[in-house]
Amino acid sequence: MSTEPRINDRIRVPEVRLVGPSGEQVGIVPLAKALELAQEYDLDLVEVAATARPPVCKLMDYGKFKYESAMKAREARKNQAHTVIKEMKLRPKIDPHDYDTKKGHVVRFLKQGDKVKITIMFRGREQSRPELGFRLLQRLANDVQDLGFVESSAKQDGRNMIMVLGPHKKKTEAMAEARAIADARKAERQGRNTGSDDTAADDAALEAENAAAEAEADEADAADEGDEADAEVEQPAEVAQDA
Repeated sequence: MSTEPRINDRIRVPEVRLVGPSGEQVGIVPLAKALELAQEYDLDLVEVAATARPPVCKLMDYGKFKYESAMKAREARKNQAHTVIKEMKLRPKIDPHDYDTKKGHVVRFLKQGDKVKITIMFRGREQSRPELGFRLLQRLANDVQDLGFVESSAKQDGRNMIMVLGPHKKKTEAMAEARAIADARKAERQGRNTGSDDTAADDAALEAENAAAEAEADEADAADEGDEADAEVEQPAEVAQDA
């Protein structure tokens, strides 16, 4: 069923309570009179309260009204702040380079105003050394203390150890800051391109840059899948050592 209001000839009632273009109350008038006034003002007769008796109709530019409503809804969606919990998985004997990469993802998530669930995965004989995972979690928490805090302390969960980091910056603040940076970069690029004949290529480069920024949020998931694969490959060696 359509949710759009009835307009003009689609209105099928004998009389309406009419509201003028500036919001003034015209009163109850026959439908034919309301349509006549709409043509006189070069506007649409829009049914704004269909359940009223008689229905309330207003004289307006319906196309402009729909456009402004869509823009308001879009702006409201942009300002919505959804709480997101990202996850980062590490091994207790992680390589220094891999640790720096993982820490970089955690830093980015916290800057975006998201919470981060840190999971230390133990395999084989590593399960008898939970202190390795605890020290690694403490090290990571100290490295990012300027951006986040320990919301949930490290605790053992089966073969894993889990800690949750919360951001100091609110999600709405992070979103506003990110938009300001993006707008500044766009303005700077447009300024450099003033008078250039190669604007099409520059626009394509800008779109590619924005797409790359949006894709960064998915990099951590791919890295996590890689860690899971490494864990499955390394597990036989650890079991062999147990034997």
